[in-house]
Amino acid sequence: MAATERSPAIRLLTAADLDAAVELSASAHWNQNRADWRTMLQLGQGWGLDGVDDAGREVLAASVVVLPYGTAFAWTSMVLVLPAFQRRGYARQLLRHALAHLGAQGRAAILDATPAGHAVYVQEGFADTWGFARYRREAGAALTRRPNGLPTRPLTDRDWPAIEALDTPAFGASRLPLLQSLAQRWPQAARVVEAGGRLRGYVLGRDGREAGQIGPLLAKDDDVAIALLAHALHAEPGALYVDLLDSRRSLLPWLEQAGFVFQRPFTRMVHGTRSAPGDPAAIVLAAGPELG
Repeated sequence: MAATERSPAIRLLTAADLDAAVELSASAHWNQNRADWRTMLQLGQGWGLDGVDDAGREVLAASVVVLPYGTAFAWTSMVLVLPAFQRRGYARQLLRHALAHLGAQGRAAILDATPAGHAVYVQEGFADTWGFARYRREAGAALTRRPNGLPTRPLTDRDWPAIEALDTPAFGASRLPLLQSLAQRWPQAARVVEAGGRLRGYVLGRDGREAGQIGPLLAKDDDVAIALLAHALHAEPGALYVDLLDSRRSLLPWLEQAGFVFQRPFTRMVHGTRSAPGDPAAIVLAAGPELG
């Protein structure tokens, strides 16, 4: 039986919606947990549509989230609809609401599209820029790839100015509050490489609903990236995701030997601007399609 029909009104999401938001992620087999949703709602804002399910309960049926970075753009993500409420135009309604909100602020919208969502975003005026792919390592996979001898060390508070100086031009805006929240969530993955008094790269990670995720990872040199990856992997034996930029596929053989297997591609898309912000040359691993 289909869920009960109604004409819901768009409303803001709050901390009271965290459990329902995680259910939306789980229904799509996405990896976000309560901490992810809490971070997104604290740093940005989200909207939802409610519906009544077959049991007569009011549920969060659909969502969208925007995360402003700087003044020029905002990340758009978490366009989700419970299966029982799909094919009613809820995703399009929420996406258009978010785009109107950002347009009124003069912000472009940036998102990372799955193959399933790509056609919808094209119809709404989004354009392709560059891509990346998700890879997964299962828990207990043999860690055959050891650190390459290049020393890494734990990230400390004194590193944040140098991290921001490396990250901001690459990403296109400062996202320091997000990076600091990730470092607090998963300190075992927060590492840097420093040489000659200069920061050469950093890596962060986070827990997830069904697997951890390593990223973002920024390093212009592959040897620095490999050192950071290796230490992060050895710090977490459980299942892991990484989102490797297509431009850094030189690292793919290393990842495959470390047990990572291709999952699916993503396309970075833009609305209200002609190109993706920043210069991604130093980006090895994205933070994830929900965060940028």
